[in-house]
Amino acid sequence: MSEAKRKYSSFSEFYTFYLSEHSNRTCRRLHFIGSFLSLCLLFYSIITKHYSLMFVIPVIGYGFAWVGHFFFEKNKPATFTYPVYSFLGDWIMFKDILTRKISF
Repeated sequence: MSEAKRKYSSFSEFYTFYLSEHSNRTCRRLHFIGSFLSLCLLFYSIITKHYSLMFVIPVIGYGFAWVGHFFFEKNKPATFTYPVYSFLGDWIMFKDILTRKISF
């Protein structure tokens, strides 16, 4: 069975696969930028009470990430196969980059 279609029994098991799909530094950077801008827009929307801007958050977050995958990593985003684990992986990787556990 291909790694991309494997069934994972835990998130920690999946996260190893997730990191292998983000070995390209530009892809990781694009993920980080998309996540950071998504957080900024979320806070801005709440502070200014422009809640309709929240509909743009997934476009920004996934847009940056998918550009990283299609043009730099040259693989299919895990979001299509593992949406929940992939979403969690994005934020764990974001934290790991912030804490310098993973290089930016």
